[in-house]
Amino acid sequence: MTAPAPTQLLPALQGPEPVPTLASFGPPRLLAGLDEVPRMDRVAHLARHGGLPQLSPQELVALAEDIDLRGRGGAGFPFARKLTAVMDGMKRADGKGAVVVNGSEGEPSCLKDTALLLHAPHLVLDGALLAAEALGAQEVALGVTRKDVEESVRRAIAERGPVRPALRVTLLTERFVTGEGSAMTNGLGGGPGLPSGRKIRSSERGLNGVPTLLSNTETYAQLAVAARLGALGYRNVGLPAEPGTLLLTVAGSMVVEVPYGVSLSRVLALCGMDQGQGVLIGGYHGTFVSATDALTATLSREALADYKAVLGAGAVLPLPYDTCPAGETVRVAQWMGAESAGQCGPCVLGLPALAEELARAVRGGGEGALDAVRARMRAVEKRGACSHPDGTARFVASALGAFPEEFERHAQGFGCGRPVTGALPVTGHQSPPAATPPPSPAAAAPPQERLLVDWTLCRGHGLCADVVPGIVKLGPDGYPERASMPLPARMRRRAQLAVRRCPALALRVQGGN
Repeated sequence: MTAPAPTQLLPALQGPEPVPTLASFGPPRLLAGLDEVPRMDRVAHLARHGGLPQLSPQELVALAEDIDLRGRGGAGFPFARKLTAVMDGMKRADGKGAVVVNGSEGEPSCLKDTALLLHAPHLVLDGALLAAEALGAQEVALGVTRKDVEESVRRAIAERGPVRPALRVTLLTERFVTGEGSAMTNGLGGGPGLPSGRKIRSSERGLNGVPTLLSNTETYAQLAVAARLGALGYRNVGLPAEPGTLLLTVAGSMVVEVPYGVSLSRVLALCGMDQGQGVLIGGYHGTFVSATDALTATLSREALADYKAVLGAGAVLPLPYDTCPAGETVRVAQWMGAESAGQCGPCVLGLPALAEELARAVRGGGEGALDAVRARMRAVEKRGACSHPDGTARFVASALGAFPEEFERHAQGFGCGRPVTGALPVTGHQSPPAATPPPSPAAAAPPQERLLVDWTLCRGHGLCADVVPGIVKLGPDGYPERASMPLPARMRRRAQLAVRRCPALALRVQGGN
């Protein structure tokens, strides 16, 4: 397949948070019209794309099957199967159901869904409403984590006027695990926005306990495009087995729309880059492709499987020659450890320990330190309340496999002499809106609560360490290491449970409001 000539699209919507530059190969679909206007309002959207057809449930399933539509949030689950599962769930739930758009991008290397919701929000709303109307769902809810994205979606909802089913958008806490399915539905339902830890499909019990069609922002936009083009029109780009286009975030800053089957080297060239020392594909739960393989790799599920890689959430991160691969890996591993939801030991304890062992190895800890890293990876795999520990371990393992000589030299104390430039971004999007003034001293945050141990009562039962892992750490004698421990707000309920369960009544919570 010969890719069309690239078309540059203009960056838009400047603000306090990172805004992607947009580009595409040939005539864009999801990004259509954005070379003319910075944001497609309702009028511009209809002028560009036209009205949205109505589809029956059977027609919608058939369309998704004919174009082999897969979820674009990471797992790549067949959308038709998800639709069918929700339809079956709604039959058992007396017709109750909901549609959820997962607009959370907790990973700093991903901006494609942000780009859609900032620049082309009506395309996403079209796809969600198309699915909701076909299913007979009572509500469409969008979960986002950036204030500017929330404002763009609210504006788009207002531009549509009253619709049925109802549309709403909710600003959720920005963290890596917010986009996990149960965390998203919990947050949209008014809960803490954390993974439930239970293996319950959203098609059976999702938003507010009803069967829920939950998919990624881009998935719904692709559905809206396919409904207008029809299966044959949608399939006229891409590959026979993987038709259509996809959005990629390249180097954490540029969002590109490309057809399936395009070569990775052409995408990087479009963005003014090359493969460098290697390319991380799929984001921080993804896989490194070597510099040699990156020259010939094509972007499709089948082709990337040869490198044990997946497109995941569409992040493509080339590692430039001037940065240290080992140091970049440590930096990401430390960030991933800090992004724990605080719900299970493998995440709360295991990931920071993995990052610590990795840092020790890179500082010259010797071969034994690398062995300790591998042991830490094995200790967290398949033991978490969600996939975060597994994905983090996979990222570290991939880095060790892609850059073995780098890690060996660092472990032996030789290093590489290169700085860590931050080519793999870890800062997230945490800038406040420009109009928000800094808090005055009177409005300062209340003092943080602490979990206290009364040594005169403590008998070293150790139950507290099981109930609040990561807060209470036991020393070699089986007693807590400290008598006073900072207590994050998200752990308050578990700390109170530990207070009630302590057989010696030796715990209490102090401070805060």
